[in-house]
Amino acid sequence: MSSLYLSHPHCQLHDMGKGHPESPDRLRVIEKMVNANDWNGNLSFVTAPKLDIEQLSPIHPQHHVKALMEMSPKEGVVFIDGDTSMNPNTIDAALYAAGAAVYATDEVIEKRADNAFCAVRPPGHHAESTTSMGFCIFNNVALAAQRALSSGMSRVAILDFDVHHGNGTVEIFQDRPEVLVCSSFQYPFYPGRYDQVVRPNVCLTPLSEGSDGSIFRSAIESQWITALHHHQPEMIFISAGFDAHIDDPLGGLNLSDEDYLWVTEFIKNEALKLSQGRIVSLLEGGYNLDALARSVKKHLDGLVD
Repeated sequence: MSSLYLSHPHCQLHDMGKGHPESPDRLRVIEKMVNANDWNGNLSFVTAPKLDIEQLSPIHPQHHVKALMEMSPKEGVVFIDGDTSMNPNTIDAALYAAGAAVYATDEVIEKRADNAFCAVRPPGHHAESTTSMGFCIFNNVALAAQRALSSGMSRVAILDFDVHHGNGTVEIFQDRPEVLVCSSFQYPFYPGRYDQVVRPNVCLTPLSEGSDGSIFRSAIESQWITALHHHQPEMIFISAGFDAHIDDPLGGLNLSDEDYLWVTEFIKNEALKLSQGRIVSLLEGGYNLDALARSVKKHLDGLVD
């Protein structure tokens, strides 16, 4: 088997305006990097399918989805919040992003792939059940985790490394003990929501501004291993944010390219012990284009045999 790389051209049509950091160029530089490297036949490329609107309902209630559909513009952009907007292609892009997450989950569960990385946008981990925010429309990783549970799994884990806390994922699953959510993030920092939740299935790893790779690695090892081994997930999902990089303009953490290889290998090793190696990873943040491409390369190096 091989690793899957999923994307869709429509994810590049979602555009929140000139100068916005969450731009189509993010996927373009990742795509260029992936095509420039030889993966020795171990990375299979898949054009993501589009998720049906009805398939959002386990995570996002119908009234929320309907409201977003009604907001969708025929031209120009409309703002959901101060930094999140939709153009005429946004809803379709978000459905392809969610479709990649769900399809990848099915492929890994059915053992047609060892693991998968979804290079998609808009990202998802800030999207709460009834609130789209923080560049995010639908919560892609939550939809993927729910798909695994609906397929018969009893326990899954979501591991979120990003400079920003995955508030949406915690909000959605905080009272779902079958889902472990681990989130590392700069604190205090945006979004300031659901970052002090105390639940047995929520493991928060706040990092002070200026924290470097050694602090990050120590915190992950000391907290996530315990949480994972207690939870015993049958599948692991990754919200892969690369904006904790020292070169990223949106945050204040100081991770390096090598830290992303380390955390990927750490997760993969735990997945091999606990969940038969089953991993689906989804792109979240990362806004310095050069650092993003290099960091995703390291992430894929860690996933691909």
